[in-house]
Amino acid sequence: MTENKINNIEKNVVVTLDYNLEVDGQEVDSGPIQFLFGHGNIIPGLENEIAGMAIGEEKDVHVSAKDAYGEYDPELEIEVPLTSFPEDFEIKLGQPMRMQDGEGHVFTAVAMAITSDTVKLNMNHPLAGKDLLFRTRVEDLRPGTETEISQGQIASSCSCCSSDGCEGCS
Repeated sequence: MTENKINNIEKNVVVTLDYNLEVDGQEVDSGPIQFLFGHGNIIPGLENEIAGMAIGEEKDVHVSAKDAYGEYDPELEIEVPLTSFPEDFEIKLGQPMRMQDGEGHVFTAVAMAITSDTVKLNMNHPLAGKDLLFRTRVEDLRPGTETEISQGQIASSCSCCSSDGCEGCS
């Protein structure tokens, strides 16, 4: 039986990437993560820079805000009526909250201010407007399966650069 040996990161390869993420000189996240390369499973600025890397190779990757989670958009700061929240919903200022709109879309928002009638929410990704520094090391490479390639992602994990779960992946 012949094994398909993958030497470098390329489209349809499952990559195991160890990383440390720094923002403004402070580590904010670390991996490893595993994802199917070439399908937009990680931020574009990181995906573009790791193409061609081999197992064991290390690289510092600087990603500008526009190639990461986008620029900060003040229009994503919105006010909603306090009555939009269930009575038993605990609103915590400054803390990310998982929410759902009337159409069933789930999103994360941070309460910036509360009045007697409204809540001001920030719906920007927490890293929007931030330049990122990834210190990366390729740990493993393998061919993607037919199923993974057809689905555009690996089956058993969230394919995002966050150990905090899937908030803000897409």
